[in-house]
Order: sequence, then structure tokens, then C-alpha cells
Amino acid sequence: MESTLEIRKRIHEFIDTADDRMLRIFNGIIDAEEQEEDQPSVPEWFYEELDKRKEKYISGESKSFTWEEVKTKAKASLK
Repeated sequence: MESTLEIRKRIHEFIDTADDRMLRIFNGIIDAEEQEEDQPSVPEWFYEELDKRKEKYISGESKSFTWEEVKTKAKASLK
């Protein structure tokens, strides 16, 4: 397996001779990576949904199960 240093060197050498198409591809990868850094990894709607479900659980509107109960129910449904 190549080390990070070897990979960096190989990419630098490739970019020095890359055609316009490849440079645009690399640029797109960089843009996508930078946009990903700006956005939270978990969307806000997910936290909102968790809050709703938590409130339902606290109010007794919904029930939760242990992992063992979930596995047992899942296995039983396969029979």
C-alpha cells in the first residue's frame, strides 16, 4: 500500500501534466469537499425528528425497546 507521501507525490506529478478535462474533474472534487466541510454532517431535520420522538416517548405516546427486544422481534418475524 502506498504511503500518503507517495500518493501526494504521484498526484502532484499527474496534475503537472494533466489535460483540461482532468483538471476540471479535480477541481470538482475539491469544490465538493469544501462544500461538505461547510455543511453539518447531520441535517437539522434529523435533530428535529429526534426531538419529536423524544417528546412522544416522554409523554407515553410511544414505547421504546431494548436492543435484545428488537433482535428477538426481528428474528421471530423471519420464521
